Amino acid sequence: MPETEQHGDRSCKAKLPPLNREQVRSIDRIAIDEYQMLGIVLMENAGCGAAEMINLHAPLGKIVVLCGGGNNGGDGYVIARHLQRYSRSVKILSLVDKTKITGDASFNYQIAVKADIPHHFIETPNQIREHLSESEVIIDAMLGTGAKGPTRGLFSVAIQEANASSATRFAIDLPTGLDCDSGTASKTTFRADHTVTFVAEKIGFKKNNADSFVGVVHIVDIGVPQKLLNHFLVSGNSRR
Repeated sequence: MPETEQHGDRSCKAKLPPLNREQVRSIDRIAIDEYQMLGIVLMENAGCGAAEMINLHAPLGKIVVLCGGGNNGGDGYVIARHLQRYSRSVKILSLVDKTKITGDASFNYQIAVKADIPHHFIETPNQIREHLSESEVIIDAMLGTGAKGPTRGLFSVAIQEANASSATRFAIDLPTGLDCDSGTASKTTFRADHTVTFVAEKIGFKKNNADSFVGVVHIVDIGVPQKLLNHFLVSGNSRR
């Protein structure tokens, strides 16, 4: 089983059960629809907390953040910005075209550009190899809990190159290629040394030998109200 570290309000998160895909989505949806929280605020809280954990556990050296176009990629843009604030050497590799960066992620992409964080849109496998060969830390912010099925294209190439690297690897929310609910790993799945996950562990972390992909799990909160989380504490098996 993966080793787990709790951060923030330990009394809360120690009791929250592992969440499935639908529960994760429900937390985000309720926070936005019923508590009037903005999605971009949740993303900022998630990315800020993840960057703090990465700064604490990552070795010194060059950091590469692999970003997709959805919320997980948006978290990656926020993480890169905060790691820059920690005086870390960080750059972003986007594995999708700029037109595929959507929703709240697009706002954080724009912020990252204006903050002069080194950023590259990847088009070929050779570009991935070149950038990852120079890194001491690789962060997987490619696909989040909503992803299903095998990884493809540049995502698959990036995972293979990252797994072959001697760099320390961090997954954001869960390793790309690992199913949130079943813990089933795709043929190409990011093999993390650390997984920084939000609100609670994901239910798949304890299934199908998923611990060999998630590594040490660090739980950080995203600032949703305790009243909302209490619903999941009470219901037991009653964000992204």
